[in-house]
Amino acid sequence: MDTITSNSPEETYQYGLRWSRDLAPGWIIGLSGDLGAGKTQLVKGLAKGWGMQGRVSSPTFTLIHEYDTPSDTIHHLDLYRLESADAIWDAGLADYLRTSMPGWVIAEWIDRWTGESLLHRTQAPDVKHPFRWIHIEGDTDNARVIHYEDFRD
Repeated sequence: MDTITSNSPEETYQYGLRWSRDLAPGWIIGLSGDLGAGKTQLVKGLAKGWGMQGRVSSPTFTLIHEYDTPSDTIHHLDLYRLESADAIWDAGLADYLRTSMPGWVIAEWIDRWTGESLLHRTQAPDVKHPFRWIHIEGDTDNARVIHYEDFRD
């Protein structure tokens, strides 16, 4: 697991821009962290780096937003309101995490699916690979610590 520090929302956004160069279509990105930690800010940077035009917002109430880019589609999930893997299955979102989807899948509150956090995991996540698991600690007004790990076949 790697760890970096972000000192502002803009810096978190910049990490998303940089990481977008390394994450080709087919990647799943799972995010966890408290409300206001910067998950959506990171998603905004990723989306911009992949060429998405327009506004990115967290799909808390709709569960999923899909954004077109010049090369593919971003499937942005928010699992906050779904309290378990069973609820994610029932909502029809499990396929985004377990099968090949065109473009990228970004899932905020991924710990609702995995049942554990990146920091305390005991096994590889039940997610299709390649998968980047990201956990953000802190809030939008102060420095935040970003832990991440890649899982590949």
